[in-house]
Formats: sequence, C-alpha cells, structure tokens
Amino acid sequence: MNNGGATGSGGTRLIHVDALRGFALLGMLAVNMALFSSGYAFTGIADPTLNSWLDDAVEWTIFFLFTMKFYLLFSFLFGYSFTLQMDSAERRGNPFKPAFLRRLAALFALGIAHAVLLFPGDILATYAVLGLILLAVRNIRPRTAMVIAGLLTVATTIAMVLVGLSGAIATDPASALIEGARSTEALRGSAGQVLSEHLKTLPWSLGTLAVQGPLALASFLIGLALGKRRALADPSAHGQALRLLQWVGLPIGLSGALIFASFGGTHDTLATAVGYATAPLLTAAYVATALRVFQSPRLKIPTGFLAAGGRMALTNYLTQSLVCALIFTGLGAGLIGKLRPGTVLLLTLGLFVVQLVVSKLWLRLFRYGPVEWLLRAVTYGSWSPAPTGAQTSKVVT
Repeated sequence: MNNGGATGSGGTRLIHVDALRGFALLGMLAVNMALFSSGYAFTGIADPTLNSWLDDAVEWTIFFLFTMKFYLLFSFLFGYSFTLQMDSAERRGNPFKPAFLRRLAALFALGIAHAVLLFPGDILATYAVLGLILLAVRNIRPRTAMVIAGLLTVATTIAMVLVGLSGAIATDPASALIEGARSTEALRGSAGQVLSEHLKTLPWSLGTLAVQGPLALASFLIGLALGKRRALADPSAHGQALRLLQWVGLPIGLSGALIFASFGGTHDTLATAVGYATAPLLTAAYVATALRVFQSPRLKIPTGFLAAGGRMALTNYLTQSLVCALIFTGLGAGLIGKLRPGTVLLLTLGLFVVQLVVSKLWLRLFRYGPVEWLLRAVTYGSWSPAPTGAQTSKVVT
C-alpha cells in the first residue's frame, strides 16, 4: 500500500492509478470488515452463529468477489509505484536506496502497531519485508520479472494443493468453536483484553508473510515489469491488451472464484489453492475493466472521488481499521458477533463513501493525507509542513 508514486513524467499525478488504488480500498474494506465482525475470523472455521441463507449469501459474495483479489491489486500498485519513485529520485538527483529503506522501515513499524492496536490481519508489515526483495531486484528485466511471477504463482498453488491433500493443517472443529467463542468475548472486553487478544493473534498476522507473501511478491514483480514499460501511463493506448485481459481473466477468474467461494473459501485448503491459481487472473481483469471504465468522460466525477481516496490510501486503510475497531471491539461499541453480514456489508459501503467524500475535501486543502505526509517526512528526512493545494492531475480521456 505504497502511495508515494502515482505520478508520471513532470510530476503530474496519474488519476487512473490513484483511482485504481481507491477501488482497491473498497475490496480491502469489504474483506477486513467481515473479519472484524466475527470472533471466528482466525480459527479456520465459519462463524457458527451466522447460519441463515442471507448470512451464507453475503459471506459467499465476499469470497466470490473480494477475498484474495484486492490485496493482489494493492501489491501490483506497490510494484508499479516503486518504479515511479525510482524515476522521481533520478529526476531530482537524489539517492533512492536510503530513502526507500527508510520508507520500508516506517511501513513495518506502522504495520506492527496496526496489528497490535487495531487489526491482526495487517498487510503493511508483509509489504515492508517483501519490499526489501523488490529493492534487491530493481534492475531485473521486465520479461524476467514476469516469468518469476508466473513461477511463484504456480509453485504456491502446488504447495497449497499438497498441504491440502496431506491434511497437515486440518482444523479441529470442536477446538475451533471453543476458541472462537473465547476470542469473541475477549474482543468485546476491556482495552487491555482487546490488546492482549491482538498480541495472541499476532503470530497469525506474521504468518501471512508465508501464506500471502509469494503471491504478493508475484504481484510486486508484475507491477515492476509494467512500471518499467510505463504500461499505465496511457491506458487508451493499450485497448487491445485490456480487452484481452478481460476476455481471458474474467471467465477463468470468475470460474475459479465460484469454486473458491462455493467450497468454503479460506476455510478450505484446496479451495484456497484454486483461489491462488485463478485470483491473479481475476485481479488482472478487474484492473483492465477499471482502466477502461475510468476513460469514460461520463464517469469523470466518480473516478475523481476514487482517485481522491486512492491518493490517501494509507490514511484511509488505517482509518478503516480504527473505525472497525470502534464498532466491533471493546475499544468502542463491542458489537463483534452481534451484527449480521448484510448489515456489515451496508456499513462497508457507507464507510467507503464517507471516506471518498472526506478525502476529496481534505485534498482541497492539503497535497497529502496525514499518514502519507508522515511517511514522506520519514522517507525524505524533512518535517516541513505538508504543502497545500492540489497537485496537477493527468486525467485519462
């Protein structure tokens, strides 16, 4: 979730890249708010209290459309923005490596704080660790990066199939039921109980590096490869490639998502393996579709709101977790396990719309979101106030 480089040549922002990041925020929020709402999120089984047909339909929809797709989109944009940051440093004559290492250190610290204080399902710390690999291979050729990304995807899928067939990580339903009920009560408790529960779940959060890391790294490499070729500088010049991604990615990706959602989603190892194999294609189709949609003059206004949210992606991501913690845990209302999935989904949409509006208003006054400003300050070693005024945007027409 690196928001420091959605700029093209001359320092103009690429509004469609920012809008893609804003679109990704919606998918991340849909998945994360569902996890916040249940104490069974990290037990390996479905929440047994959600047993109506509507509950099942909403959970199925989240698995089908969102789960495993949008963190890959953020990962792709991280890799793409990485190349733009390298170009920016070169234009200014500034050393890139020390600044980027400071950025990764700040992301890692934010990620650990986020996991402990708000949400064990943090992805920032994973991105920070994988960013070291991205930095090490920054001079790789685009073709080589794409080949390695493909091999990582295949290897991860095979590994998950083997794990599923072996039963090595089979969940004991009885123990999981007890653990889910205990976790629910702990997360409804005092601030100390909530933080203690987060610390208990922290090893799971760190374990996402092994589970999500390979595909995230593959997406980093794809973003790096396309960034080196400036593939998103002018999407209108790649209409045929975008249509091909839709024609290939949508049928295969949606078919895989159908299997993934219908056979248990992340609660089932073999279903997860299907997700690993097909989610990257569906994510690519999402990107292609969004880029084509953003080119419509009739959708200039909603695209602008998405872009505003994307320019403040890190601030919005952390704010989402803060709001969810205040709704669902004992840090606030303590409604975990008390809201139906349909209500949670409506809250997701409502919070997302509010964030887009607030982002639009904020950026009329400031160039960066507050957390983006902090990250830039650490990266560049300057604590000067954030500049005011909107930065020039390049709109795709």
